[in-house]
Amino acid sequence: MSNLKLDREPKITLLGAGPGDPDLLTLKGVKALQTADVVLYDALINEALLAYAPETAIKVYVGKRSGEHSYEQDAINKLMVDYALNFGHVVRLKGGDPFVFGRGYEELDFADSYNIPVTVIPGISSSIGVPGLQQIPVTHRGLSESFWVITGTTTSGAISADIYQAAHSNATVVILMGLKKLAQIVAVFEEAGKDQLPVAVIQNGSADDEKFVVGKVNTIVDTVKKEKIEAPALLVFGEVVSLHPAFKTLIQSYANIA
Repeated sequence: MSNLKLDREPKITLLGAGPGDPDLLTLKGVKALQTADVVLYDALINEALLAYAPETAIKVYVGKRSGEHSYEQDAINKLMVDYALNFGHVVRLKGGDPFVFGRGYEELDFADSYNIPVTVIPGISSSIGVPGLQQIPVTHRGLSESFWVITGTTTSGAISADIYQAAHSNATVVILMGLKKLAQIVAVFEEAGKDQLPVAVIQNGSADDEKFVVGKVNTIVDTVKKEKIEAPALLVFGEVVSLHPAFKTLIQSYANIA
């Protein structure tokens, strides 16, 4: 770590950018960016947000994406602290919310070990915001009293054990980072007797190139292949998906075929 003398006190802001649409950034987030000396931003960030930072601010891409060169979390932690010690206010700009599969607490904890103050500004998590933008409520009276938010792929590469429990509940199940494991996840729901459960898959939620498909557990894999849905995509399993007009149209088409 460098130890250059600073006129400005080092500080870090962990800022959630929301699901993709730059207009979904909070007003407090805009104010934080406007005072940034350095912005460290992730792969899923809409780069239009960088315009809120001063022209003199250093902007550093530290994205992590499958199949691309990416920064390890330890390297990001060290960069964040090093920039704070050398330049002052570092805004760590993260997709969604920093504490929903964003590893935000790891960054906070690392900064704390250097006695650097950290402010957390929440962002709209894609787990709630993206279904909501499609008018799919994650809870709805008479259909769902709760919801699970689960990672599709754990650090070991396996699907989360929580999916097995969630599949047996009546809750809405929102799965992030699960598209590559869709067939395995579907098999879990089928084993739980949920082959007719409504499912939605949303690619690039809230962005201009968003894609959306609906189906049932026993049809969604084929639908995703047919419509060429790609990551990043969010999966929603639950009766609440039946409220979407596209699902109602789908059911009507099934009835016409029958």
